[in-house]
Amino acid sequence: MSMQRYDFELIASWIPEGSHVLDLGCGDGALLAGLAATRRASGYGIDIDDINVLASVRNGINVIQDDLDSGLSTFEDHAFDFVILSQTLQAMWNVQGVMNEMLRVGREGIVTFPNFGYWRHRLDVFRGHMPVSKTLPHSWYDTPNIHLCTVKDFEDLCAKVGAEILDERVLHAGRQVKLLPNLLGSLGVFRFRRRP
Repeated sequence: MSMQRYDFELIASWIPEGSHVLDLGCGDGALLAGLAATRRASGYGIDIDDINVLASVRNGINVIQDDLDSGLSTFEDHAFDFVILSQTLQAMWNVQGVMNEMLRVGREGIVTFPNFGYWRHRLDVFRGHMPVSKTLPHSWYDTPNIHLCTVKDFEDLCAKVGAEILDERVLHAGRQVKLLPNLLGSLGVFRFRRRP
């Protein structure tokens, strides 16, 4: 199975062969299926949505239906090599709690999120409207997003929860943005671990 999202390609490049992975908010299981096919990764997905759980099962993914905001108490400390939260952070009620749990159950964490600091999003707000884009595809009244953040906000959160950032990439249209990434990049992708 090929992985279609740009953040999936970057995530896959960070996952060594044979890793044990937990995918939080796994959707249809495409990321885990891709990692199993290309990296021989094993693991579980977690999603709360009935349709996503069924799609994950159809994609051959071991999936658990659960609410991420309630924690990951079913998993022991360091049970996974990687815990991934891909474009789901902004839909969490308890973002700091989810980050702490990722650091507890995984040796490393990977988070991707739409960058609210992207210039087009700023321009939409300046014009008096909430942004709608490829990374933020919903209107304000029907969005699942409750905690939007910028790249700088996520860096601050990592410092607050004791996460050491191992790699940080900001992407737009599949390319890494190096010049003014918080302004010119639409998607943040972070790899981190608990600070020693």
